[in-house]
Amino acid sequence: MSDSPRPDDERAAGPLDRRSVLRLAALGLAGTAAGCSMTGSQQAAAPAQPARPRAPTGTVLGSGNTTVALLLPESAGGAGSAVAANLRNAASLALADIPDSGLRILVKDTGGTEAGGRVAAQTAIAEGARFIIGPVFAPAVSGAGQAARAAGVPVVAFSSDASVASRGVFLLSFLPAQDVTRIVSYAGRTGGRQSLAALLPNNGYGQVTEAALRQVSGSAGVRVVAVERYNPGDIADMQAKARSVASLSGQIDAVLMPDGGDAPVTLASTLASAGMTGDRVKLLGSGQWDNGAVLRAPALAGAWFPGPDKTGFNAFSQRYRARFGTDPIRIASLGYDGTVLAIGLLRVAGGPSGFTESLLTSRDGFLGVDGIFRFLPDGRSQRGLAVYEIGSGGSVRTIDPAPRSFATSIFSF
Repeated sequence: MSDSPRPDDERAAGPLDRRSVLRLAALGLAGTAAGCSMTGSQQAAAPAQPARPRAPTGTVLGSGNTTVALLLPESAGGAGSAVAANLRNAASLALADIPDSGLRILVKDTGGTEAGGRVAAQTAIAEGARFIIGPVFAPAVSGAGQAARAAGVPVVAFSSDASVASRGVFLLSFLPAQDVTRIVSYAGRTGGRQSLAALLPNNGYGQVTEAALRQVSGSAGVRVVAVERYNPGDIADMQAKARSVASLSGQIDAVLMPDGGDAPVTLASTLASAGMTGDRVKLLGSGQWDNGAVLRAPALAGAWFPGPDKTGFNAFSQRYRARFGTDPIRIASLGYDGTVLAIGLLRVAGGPSGFTESLLTSRDGFLGVDGIFRFLPDGRSQRGLAVYEIGSGGSVRTIDPAPRSFATSIFSF
């Protein structure tokens, strides 16, 4: 969890077995305690538990004395329900990996809605929850946050929409702005790129990534020559905007195109067809590129994209597969880390008094499945990301490892 004492030595040892998980948890607790030298007035008291909590309803994981909640979109249907199942399994796996965790987790359904998130949080708090993990979707996070703030209960949620982060509502997820910050910083400071164009979807995600690009470009020494916005899913429009960027090939040496799904392949293929090929104009992506269809696309060979260190997730996947008989989805690790974080806060304080903003916002941060992370006072998170280069046939190599501490300028945004 924290980078002090040296969890990087543990991570470098190879895939994590059960004993290694416990060692990492112990290191994180020690590091959190060492990294939070606060006076009594700085340590906000944990929320008072209701005098007579209601008897818990629904699914309960674990049998500890301290109650926390896990809010999931179980009844949302489709992908939402699948996400909920993976996150619930991951929380169960964390309890199995760390015996005597002291936690009892109340699993509550949000349905993925604002009202559902509010009711789920209110119910969990009435049943004694002192800490909330989840929800997943932004509306549910907003609703749960309203209820939790009123009760003084901190929330660690999984939404990637930074607009729902706030004091006391922290996002453990992978935030789009951080992807852009990492890849553009690397391209400018290390990769020798000086001018770029951006191909962005004309939606909220595109707005967030453009704002991050504008913010980081100056410090990275990169000039933004042009930004083209396309209508998501409109192939003709995407191709037209890509050809417009290709016409700038003599003025730029990089193209940022962070969208996921089919967009990277469509855009890269169009750029190549329009004559923008070779290493001189580097294609830059996001963590959404880490899927087989993108990695195998010939037009994307040589492109760069950011993402968490893969060692921890690979080991987590092996344990998940062994326990549940199927591979986890990518964000399942957030359910695991949220649970381990709750255990760590509980243990470092010797009880639920550890569920405080002062401990959650420790500058040293924490070490999880996907590497180091920490929370900012405004609820956003920062993660240590690596930079990868796509090779031929879907191969990927690390060209800039994920940092192992927060003592570096790439976390300045």
